[in-house]
Amino acid sequence: MEIIENVYQLDCASHGHVFFIRSDEGILIDTGMPGLAEQILAELKSLDVAIQSITKILLTHHDIDHIGNAKALQETTQAEVWAPQQDVPYIMGEKNRPGIKRIMQAVVHPQKPSISGVYQENQSFGAVRVIHAPGHTPGHSIFHYKNVLFIGDLFQESKGKLKQLPQFYIWNKEEANRSISIIKELQYDWICPSHGMPIKRGVVTEDFLKKF
Repeated sequence: MEIIENVYQLDCASHGHVFFIRSDEGILIDTGMPGLAEQILAELKSLDVAIQSITKILLTHHDIDHIGNAKALQETTQAEVWAPQQDVPYIMGEKNRPGIKRIMQAVVHPQKPSISGVYQENQSFGAVRVIHAPGHTPGHSIFHYKNVLFIGDLFQESKGKLKQLPQFYIWNKEEANRSISIIKELQYDWICPSHGMPIKRGVVTEDFLKKF
């Protein structure tokens, strides 16, 4: 699905979306659940994306449905993998995820990518700006590119409405609420959550953000 020109939500990753920005750097945002690397690469090829043109894989946070194919895609594309510093120990298996996420971690074992770098405050990758938005996880980050926001698990879309993820997925509710309020200060036309469909700025987005 093309959201705006040269910005795509890949159809093959329905639980934990994968986004691609066709630019000089060629940027993937998140990598979906484990086992989808071949489908992701095939869909990119169908979009006439040269695999060697993908130079960056940006992870919003450490959840398994976001990091699941990072290593496999890194090995194929030779892209750098970047992540929030606070989430790297969970990505690398050095710390256990809490609560229900620990159960998922025990069942699903994503391979560990090589982390090329961690985000710095106000860092950008070309026109892609990194914004620290903790709460869902300690290092949760979102990305602002032109008129599009990639919000990870900050909140989700369901049947045309916006809502936060269930409480048991959120590490710090107060931080998560503050992070949502950041969006009110940003210029955008589209919000792309990792769960649900992209949603255009309008009454639905404004009514949701008024709560924060």
